[in-house]
Amino acid sequence: MRSSPAVRFGLRSSTALRAVAVVALGLSATTAAQAQVVPDASDQVTNPTPPFDNAIIVTGSRISNPNLEQSSPVAVVTSDELELQQTVVVEDVIREIPGVVPSLGAQVNNGNGGNTFVNLRGIGENRNITLLNGTRVVPAGLDGITNIDVIPVALLQRTDVLTGGAGATYGADAISGVINFITRDDFSGMEASATQQITEKGDGNIFRADLLLGANFDDDRGNAVFSIGYTNRDAVTQGDRAFGRENISSTTGQAGGSSTTVPSVITVPGTTGGTLQVAPDGNSLTPYYGPYNFNPLNLYQLPIKQYRMYGAARYEISDAIEVFGESLFVQSTTQTEIAPSGTFRNVLTTPLSNPFLNAGIRNQICGLDTDAEAAGVQPLFSQAECNAAAVATDPDDEDYRTVGLDYGRRFVEFGPRVSEYETQLFQIKGGARGELTSALNWEMFGAYGESENTQRQSGNGTFTRLQQAVLATNPDTCLDTTNACVPINLFGPAGSISQDVRDFLDVGNSGATKTSLGQFQAFVSGDLGAVSPGSDLPLGVAGGFEYRKYTAESVSDLLSQTPGEVLGNGAASPDVSGEYDVYEFFGEIAAPILSDVAFFEELLLEAGARYSHYSTTGNEFTWKAGGSWTPVEGFQVRGNYQQVTRAPNIGELFDVPTTGLDNFTVDPCAGAAPLTSDALRATCLAQGAPVTSIGSIQVDPAGQVNVTTGGNLNLSSEDATVWTAGVVLRPDFFRGFTATVDYYNIVVTNAITNPTIGDVLGACFGPELNGTGSASDPACTSIRRNPATGNLFGSVGTTPGLPLVLTNQGRIETDGIDVVMNYGQEFGAFNLNLNFQGNWTNRSRFNANENDPESLNRECVGFYSINCSSIQPEFSFNQRTTLGFGDVDVSLLWRFIDGVKVEPLVNQPNAAGVRPFPIEDFTSIGSEHYFDLSIRAQVLENFTIIATAINMLDNKPKVVGSTIGSTAYNSGNIYPSTYDPLGRRYGVTAKVTF
Repeated sequence: MRSSPAVRFGLRSSTALRAVAVVALGLSATTAAQAQVVPDASDQVTNPTPPFDNAIIVTGSRISNPNLEQSSPVAVVTSDELELQQTVVVEDVIREIPGVVPSLGAQVNNGNGGNTFVNLRGIGENRNITLLNGTRVVPAGLDGITNIDVIPVALLQRTDVLTGGAGATYGADAISGVINFITRDDFSGMEASATQQITEKGDGNIFRADLLLGANFDDDRGNAVFSIGYTNRDAVTQGDRAFGRENISSTTGQAGGSSTTVPSVITVPGTTGGTLQVAPDGNSLTPYYGPYNFNPLNLYQLPIKQYRMYGAARYEISDAIEVFGESLFVQSTTQTEIAPSGTFRNVLTTPLSNPFLNAGIRNQICGLDTDAEAAGVQPLFSQAECNAAAVATDPDDEDYRTVGLDYGRRFVEFGPRVSEYETQLFQIKGGARGELTSALNWEMFGAYGESENTQRQSGNGTFTRLQQAVLATNPDTCLDTTNACVPINLFGPAGSISQDVRDFLDVGNSGATKTSLGQFQAFVSGDLGAVSPGSDLPLGVAGGFEYRKYTAESVSDLLSQTPGEVLGNGAASPDVSGEYDVYEFFGEIAAPILSDVAFFEELLLEAGARYSHYSTTGNEFTWKAGGSWTPVEGFQVRGNYQQVTRAPNIGELFDVPTTGLDNFTVDPCAGAAPLTSDALRATCLAQGAPVTSIGSIQVDPAGQVNVTTGGNLNLSSEDATVWTAGVVLRPDFFRGFTATVDYYNIVVTNAITNPTIGDVLGACFGPELNGTGSASDPACTSIRRNPATGNLFGSVGTTPGLPLVLTNQGRIETDGIDVVMNYGQEFGAFNLNLNFQGNWTNRSRFNANENDPESLNRECVGFYSINCSSIQPEFSFNQRTTLGFGDVDVSLLWRFIDGVKVEPLVNQPNAAGVRPFPIEDFTSIGSEHYFDLSIRAQVLENFTIIATAINMLDNKPKVVGSTIGSTAYNSGNIYPSTYDPLGRRYGVTAKVTF
């Protein structure tokens, strides 16, 4: 039995992006992996034949009847596009497809866990599936999301991005679609390539090398292919670019940064002193005067070193049976770097006899008022007590006194905090396939994979050792001398913390996330030979069984597990583990109803269903119905409707609640407002603010807020309705031209989501945050403030901040239109290929509680804010023009991103008429045009060279400040996942084939 033949419609070109939203040719998952819809490396020619008979080719069904066109829109990225863009990891190209919203990638530093994800349609990375040759790839974490950095780029034949939903075909977690990476399985020969890239500034160097070996054997009954590769990408810091060098406040436009700075910022809980800072002369405390600029050491490009191996083989045992297998192994090391650690507003017990506490500062602390409402000053300690305590170094001395001081001191002497992530992943697959009849095929396979991501951190320090170092009796001795304790000077200038102190505090910490996925599939596909009375095309069917078992665990050392113990580490990392399995039965049918009659060149109806039994949530059912109508040759109408039910994943169920950080800018309790409103004052107190903090609560100058997130064992499944409708054009009168226009609509109800920061604050203080809240309203009392300062930031061990709890109360809606046009023609001595893919997103709405009529529908299309994660423009497109001259191709890629504005809901004026973001220049980002030029030349028969200039015009990203959006995407004053932070850069690739 030979493998299913390649499906071609005369398209042999070097067209770069065939991203076509199209109809399936009825390929099974495995057949899809083997279909050669574009030439492979051995077939590619640099002077392409024009595609006079352009066809629209995709996968998206398991039915293996190539006569049947079906209804699911798909974008296709060819190996040509990866080559012309000199792709390092596939995420570089996937995130630039219009309608795909950039997710975590190489430009995301703070919050990146060493992985790269895809977010189709902007409704969440956990609502699409990643496949390798039709098989799920083992996920990278508890949320079941695959790290696409591990995909072997050099071996890819094409990438199908099914963006119309694929729940019935591939599984209920494919609400927004499927990314199917398809490798070459018939390669014979050797291919070696090397790529070198560098920015115009001489940094950000990237090197990638790959070797591909393949051979046919036993009279072409079998084929084996093996690939090895290496990638090394250098870091680029925010300090390496002028727009990222200084932190800028989105509210004031002035220097921003963190109140954990140097010299120390000090607040004395229980007093009305407010936020103070050690004066430059070191002899007194003055009102807080300057934030710390944390930008320069953060990253715009994460470094990576990656080694990868991939192998695949198939062999025809007989004319009826073929066996096959594949294996993947990847080892990657990447790291994030953020500004130096410190004591981030931790309250430390400090002796008044601390050897670094001079008389001027000590006397100020002792004299701070503890009761603003009482007549006269009620000092913390009398002057006599203070003087006696200054020389009492023995805790048993009756004059010995301590005071709890809230310190914000940056350990600039430590250098940056570094997190190194090492990922090791393997996956193996083996199976067999054959023919039941001449038109009906069978296939069965099993696959197993494991992924382990190990994190090692340095540069942090620990709270317990810091407290030990503060309890000092003289400059050289701690009260507790265990662990070779070294006293720390938290009152001195930069440079006053010694290397010995760092060696004592920074003991390092580590953790690991481990996942596994075992899966088995068996199915039949093809046609039954039956036809309807109005068509001579057979009825296509597919049906089968699938089993999957997921396990995931996150384990950490004791330091990482303890909230607030690792200084500057944000959320703690408690041990988490969970598992579930699922049994599924699925079926599809594609029925040609009419063909070759007036106004019905073809009428096709299709349907599919999937029954699932989850060990966690029980039975679920997903189904689809669709069809296509071709009234005249060259014009087709198509549509698809799906009902999908997605069960919660391991992270959504089992993740332990932890407190971490995010961005925000407005706190109704900050400043003098609570002094003028008894209702607001009561609300702030009910949230845990101490009485003495009223009037001095502040918003973190770094624009950060503590948030508590975690899983929920009470979650049930969410439901989604997905439908698409479109047209396909292949006019005979315009040879070489094809076009597709598709409308998509996705609505997720009972959505597993957490509220936005604006939702939590708005539920208490009103959507415009002008209200006073209520001291008895659970929406207010669930917000928990720093018990020492009343702030919404501070030690994660004592300040839960805003509760972002997962529930089934959310609602997500998005809809829009995809447009794809392709044209190819030969004009004498040269060929012209034009490719266009555009997207218009009408809406991307989120409602945190669809059952509450007062809950806001937040719109994020065309907007950015703390409530909208990555930017989703209303319009975007890619257009590639390729000219072929003999052995040379010249190709220009034009990428357009529509302008966006700050979300109106977060910039409403307060009672005084002042907007949170009054600087007009920060409230909009204009439309952006990027141009990349590539030249590919076949210098010799077996030698090709490609030169590329990326971001030719050296466009700079728009500066909007560092606190106007969510932490992961608004970084270094810009949105680096959307707008290029590196500037113009050059690359060259050399490829040798034999």
